[in-house]
Amino acid sequence: MRKTIILIITLIALLTSCSDSENIYKIGVAQCSKGRWREKVNQEMLAAQHLYEHDVKVNIANAIDDPELQARQIDSLATTGIDLLVVAPYEDIQIINDAIARVLKAGIPVVSFDRKTSADYTAFIGGNNVEAGLIVGQYIASVVRAKRQGTTPKKPLVMEITGLLSSTPALERHIGFEKAMKALPEVDYICRKSDWSSDSACYYATQLIDSLRKNDAGRLDQTFIFCHNDGMATGVYKAVVEQDVEGRIKILGIDGMPGEGLEYVKLGHQIGTYYYPTHGEKIIKLALDILTGKPYERENPMLGFVVTPDNVDLVTTESIELMKQNDHMVTIHDKLESYFGLYNTQRKVLIGSFITIILLIVAFIMMWRAYIQTRKAIHQRQSLNEEETLFYTNADNRKLRQIFETPKEEMPAPRSQDTIFAETLNEAIRKNMSNPNLKMEDLGDEVGLSRVQLYRKVKAITGQSPVELLRQMRLQRGYALLTSTNKTVSEIAFEVGFGTPGYFSKCFKQQFGKYPMDLRSGQN
Repeated sequence: MRKTIILIITLIALLTSCSDSENIYKIGVAQCSKGRWREKVNQEMLAAQHLYEHDVKVNIANAIDDPELQARQIDSLATTGIDLLVVAPYEDIQIINDAIARVLKAGIPVVSFDRKTSADYTAFIGGNNVEAGLIVGQYIASVVRAKRQGTTPKKPLVMEITGLLSSTPALERHIGFEKAMKALPEVDYICRKSDWSSDSACYYATQLIDSLRKNDAGRLDQTFIFCHNDGMATGVYKAVVEQDVEGRIKILGIDGMPGEGLEYVKLGHQIGTYYYPTHGEKIIKLALDILTGKPYERENPMLGFVVTPDNVDLVTTESIELMKQNDHMVTIHDKLESYFGLYNTQRKVLIGSFITIILLIVAFIMMWRAYIQTRKAIHQRQSLNEEETLFYTNADNRKLRQIFETPKEEMPAPRSQDTIFAETLNEAIRKNMSNPNLKMEDLGDEVGLSRVQLYRKVKAITGQSPVELLRQMRLQRGYALLTSTNKTVSEIAFEVGFGTPGYFSKCFKQQFGKYPMDLRSGQN
């Protein structure tokens, strides 16, 4: 009967615990900067949390253009038990690369988004920046050639103002655009290296306008300025307005966001912008494919297109509608989270009531059975006493009884109760070690003690709490598997009862002073 009670409670506990966390993956996102484009990506990832077969929980940290802060955020996310890290690295610098390497060493997959570094990664997803620069350059070529048909105007001038070239998007956009310009010998091409800021773009544009006014004012009407994002293009437009040459210099950018690049093209501030895709939902889909063992591509480029005055109205309408739908998805997600919380609370109350009723019924049955068994035991004892009295008063019977008695020298040596308890508890822990949901009450039932009694007994013998002893034995078993098998860190973590490889790595470092992969590296 006692085993039946334990089985009932265990099944109900598993039902209540697994339903809350089953198929939910934790994804940490390390964003490098702010801006409407990145905010849109973040919103799309949040909206996709319940979009696929498996739910995810997205936690986003933003470094706001601070590489040291981003490195700390990456380390911090890795210690929170995430299953996968999505990172848009600020720059290809050692401090960020080292942080990414630490995450990979801890057994956590890394998806590099939008930007790459020289650090290793599990997969990459983002816009094809070489293609973006090339397509913008080809669009300028088409405009130049259309204007030169039938006329002999002055040779056009094209200026490129780059983003920070230590970041892969800026470097790749420059490579693509420069390739397009080399294929366009009928223009003069110059490049100015900048830092993504609109102020710098405004400065370089002002310099160019002043130079043209002094040396070749007529060429202003044949000048194109390409910026690596629409924010920089606003700086160029500011310079154009301040220098009173609005409408003469043609401006282009990249991003194509509603309220920014699309609006600037619609108002005539720019002659075009490259629609740079976000697709946060595809990032979540790629992460789930990695986590669930489905096939995936290591490189996942996303293509965009040039928005011109001819198609800007259609693109703007579709973009605004998609953003509204995305906002609705986020709202629905928030409401679902609220409903799930209420549902879980109500369910736990109902299950608690159900357990109480079952336990009362079982307690009543046990009391009734105990009463019946007590009565039977009394009758059996009375009969046995009568038989023993007759047996021991008979001399022949006493001689026969000696045949069945074990000699004292063959009796086993006595053992202390503490030794027996320690052996029993050790066997119970090793038998249940792989169960991540193992509770102290379960161990107490195995050795016949309540949770409080178990705590006092273990503390008195070992100086540790049962939880500390269980964690120590799991880590010692994990150490043995790391040094004697070829199993992965994730496989060993689950085998010794840790819920996630990240938490196993953290506890392993605290216990032995090094991460699991460091231990393996030291053996090789």
